[in-house]
Amino acid sequence: MDSAIQCINSILWGYVLIYGLLAVGVYFTFRLRFMQILRFNLFVGSILGSREADRHGVSPFQALCTSLASRVGTGNLAGVAVALYLGGPGAIFWMWLVALLGMATGYAESLLAQLYKIRDPSGHYRGGPAYYISKGLRAPWLGAAFAVCLILSFGLVFNAVQSNSIADAVETAFHIPGWTVGVALVLLTALVIFGGLRSVAKVSEVVVPFMAVGYLLVAVYVLVRHYSEIPAMLALIVRSAFGLEQAAGGMIGYAMGVAMLNGVKRGLFSNEAGMGSAPNAAATATPDPHHPASQGFVQGLGPFIDTILICTATAVMVLLSGQLQPESGLSGVKLTQAAMSSYLGSFGDIFIAIAIVFFGFTSIVANYSYAENSIYFLKADRIGGIFALRILCLSMVMWGTLSRLDIVWAAADASMGLMATFNLVGIVGLSGVVVKLTQDYISQQRAGLKPTFNPYEMPDIARGVDLAIWPPEQSADSPGAKEQAT
Repeated sequence: MDSAIQCINSILWGYVLIYGLLAVGVYFTFRLRFMQILRFNLFVGSILGSREADRHGVSPFQALCTSLASRVGTGNLAGVAVALYLGGPGAIFWMWLVALLGMATGYAESLLAQLYKIRDPSGHYRGGPAYYISKGLRAPWLGAAFAVCLILSFGLVFNAVQSNSIADAVETAFHIPGWTVGVALVLLTALVIFGGLRSVAKVSEVVVPFMAVGYLLVAVYVLVRHYSEIPAMLALIVRSAFGLEQAAGGMIGYAMGVAMLNGVKRGLFSNEAGMGSAPNAAATATPDPHHPASQGFVQGLGPFIDTILICTATAVMVLLSGQLQPESGLSGVKLTQAAMSSYLGSFGDIFIAIAIVFFGFTSIVANYSYAENSIYFLKADRIGGIFALRILCLSMVMWGTLSRLDIVWAAADASMGLMATFNLVGIVGLSGVVVKLTQDYISQQRAGLKPTFNPYEMPDIARGVDLAIWPPEQSADSPGAKEQAT
């Protein structure tokens, strides 16, 4: 199993995704005219709007919290520490770059998820890459392949990653054996996932802001305490990113490659931009304004919050602690706990353990909601697929608390790579739709209007769109109305 996983990873991460993700991020950054920088106010303002939802969906804020529940997980603590250990301080620079480019990618994929969403038999909104690949690209087989990969990744493997880190942290802090942690996690997870998507959204809306703000406050405390060391730390990150720390030994290219590889991998695993996960949450929202681009702006802020704020907080605390010593063998959760203990004493282990429990648990339930979405796409809910998914998800949570860290991380890398590959094909193929809807949103806003999506004004885009979800306001003699009547 190790050999097969390593073979897949060497192909995906050595040749396809490390360049593909950056290239697609650059592509959308240019096509959207550096929107994530020049129109950053739209990203921030989007989450300050209405928190209301209709009976079919959740609020934009709840959808963002659900996607952040998946993004902000043990990767923000354990994953960042792994990146630092394997790639050095320079890995953080490449995580920043991935996040900045990922804001454009995340905007595009979430806009498409809103545009092509549907209502399930219960009347709830559902959508995501499987839907926009199938309906927008007219490639149902590729949509089905994505759905299967998402179920394997988020419904199974990623939940083992989260429970693995939770068990490791709790055992270090409280000396509780992994199997005991596993049983408790299974019971808590079952309480939420058997409640459905709205239950996940409600839990996320409460827990995610609380845990994110608390963690950032501790990081601010560390920065204030070590403010004089910040310039040197930032300079170290930049030098290491380009291999300048190793220049004397003639290892510039190798060191830069190692830093980039680990930074990109861990950055994607953390903020999930381009992976195709967040669009599953974006599709469940009732957008405000009622335009697909509005939810794109909401979700586009996710990589910024996840990586540039929370991952950087972890990196700062690890680097300033002086605990990053390759010869020590400390990595993952144990490195983060050692760093925190240098600031908070014995309470450091406890604080990180509590943070990881919150971060990891919310990721598990959000990951499950994504997998459930794919079950509906495959129509497997008609043959008991939802119940089977819940049982398998709980089984993987238990397995993760008992398995080795390296096997779990390697499997996560492989499944994530396959998902991202299919999704990138979809969003690049539909990039023209993204640009056209973005221009429509901005032009309406400039005219002083509240942007709304009228599919009759864009008959080429309206094909594949559920007009019952996007009721248009059109004149009887408009070209779109005549075409629809025909």
